[in-house]
Amino acid sequence: MSYCINPTCPNPENLAYSERCQSCGSQLLLRDRYRVINALGQGGFGATFLAQDRALPGESSCVIKQLRPSGTAPHVLQMARDLFEREAVTLGRIGSHPQVPRLLNYFEDCEQFYLVQEYINGITLQQEVKRNGVFSEAGVKQFLSEILPLLQYIHERRVIHRDIKPANIIRRAQDGRLVLIDFGAVKNQVTQITNQSEQTALTAYAIGTPGFAPPEQMAMRPVFASDIYAVGVTCIYLLTGKSPKDLDYNPTTGEMLWKRLMQTSDHFTEVLRKMLEVSVRNRYQSAKEVLRALELEPYLDSLAQGLLVKSSVASKQRTHQSGEESSILSSNSCTNFSGQGVAQVAAAIRARRAKTAETHGTYAVGIEPSSVPVKPTAFVSSDSSSNSDQKSKALRQLDTQGLLTAYLKGRRDFTLYNLSMLNLQGVDLSGTNFHSSQLQKTNLQGANLYNSDFGKASLNRANLKDANLSHAYLSYADLEGADLRGADLTYANLSNTNIRAANLCGTNLTGAKISEEQLALAKTNWLTVRPNGKRGLL
Repeated sequence: MSYCINPTCPNPENLAYSERCQSCGSQLLLRDRYRVINALGQGGFGATFLAQDRALPGESSCVIKQLRPSGTAPHVLQMARDLFEREAVTLGRIGSHPQVPRLLNYFEDCEQFYLVQEYINGITLQQEVKRNGVFSEAGVKQFLSEILPLLQYIHERRVIHRDIKPANIIRRAQDGRLVLIDFGAVKNQVTQITNQSEQTALTAYAIGTPGFAPPEQMAMRPVFASDIYAVGVTCIYLLTGKSPKDLDYNPTTGEMLWKRLMQTSDHFTEVLRKMLEVSVRNRYQSAKEVLRALELEPYLDSLAQGLLVKSSVASKQRTHQSGEESSILSSNSCTNFSGQGVAQVAAAIRARRAKTAETHGTYAVGIEPSSVPVKPTAFVSSDSSSNSDQKSKALRQLDTQGLLTAYLKGRRDFTLYNLSMLNLQGVDLSGTNFHSSQLQKTNLQGANLYNSDFGKASLNRANLKDANLSHAYLSYADLEGADLRGADLTYANLSNTNIRAANLCGTNLTGAKISEEQLALAKTNWLTVRPNGKRGLL
């Protein structure tokens, strides 16, 4: 089918490969290149269409976004042009990111403005909730673990999205990853509006979605924390299936009343509460702050549930364990989940649980018995293979297909798994938790491991050639003898990581947390990009 994009066309549907619209006579091939197939959505100021690009082999699919000004007055057209150019510039500033549609083209034609973007095949989170029901707390935490690093990436480029909501987040069918769309309401933080009439007109175009936008954004004063509020409202929708317009609000404070609609852990409830603070000063100021507040979650099972016991001393053991956890948290001053010692606290609790389990035959809730005896170690040296083999046997195991299937279904936590010697070449496993797992001799060549957690994991002699490890957490991991030639380790955390005899020739370490003492133990060459961004040897 060919679809007419003339806003006033009474019957836009036409036969395939028609040259002109049978109803209004408009030319159907836009710019002699794009054939529109059907409409994807329409709003007060524009519409989006699915199209085919005839200039590319196979006539690949793309999305055309048409901005339709509400009038023909010169100042209205100029404002539409400014908004159009702003969105194009912003998409260009964001650059190539796997969770943002690529900008392919933009142009003006007959006082209509067009953006051509990569087509993302999938369903929105709004459609997903309507089809499959609401998310669990674990599902929403997984959502946050995927969307917050993307938000941090966008904010680092001085961009505020301003319209984050379930309808603007697509789960891509190809790999299950979340993609943020519709940057039409984006605002460069440094843009200033001084004329009141211009402010009123701009508000009509780019205020965001009521209910998802916080008060300061509705007052045309958005900040990065405005996007944090919108993500928080999205979490409420995922947990309840209710839009903001269906919720009650405190008439005095303007606070959204959502807590009685769901059952979430105290810790997670507190995180959501701070994301949804009406006062921007009391809200999380960055995506990194929210991620830091959730830092315990990948490492610990629910502290509130205590222990599942198997012996007659169960109740006493549970009481002792809970008190022990409380004393650890207190002694480390980490009860607000934002201190620098969070990872150490988590490791300490796991170690004490493991020791107790070995002594009394008890197991923590949510931890399989086979995984409990495994004690985290800083490094696993290559000359202790027998000990490593024994440790690997105690871990839960998955084969290559099992791991990829679980990832495509949305699972991202593979803590304490034996994934050694799997062939994962070129796969997408970004944003995944492999904390304390075994990946010895695993083939991860060319894999996308962006923002993944390999803390205390063993990657001894793993093939990581050309892998994307940007922003990955590798603290206390074992990378001895690993092949990292050409790998992207920009802004990765390699503090206390064992990289003895690792091949870092051609590796990009720009902004990475790694010491010169560590680098001296690895193989580097003149193509290695050091943390300061410069190439060369020591």
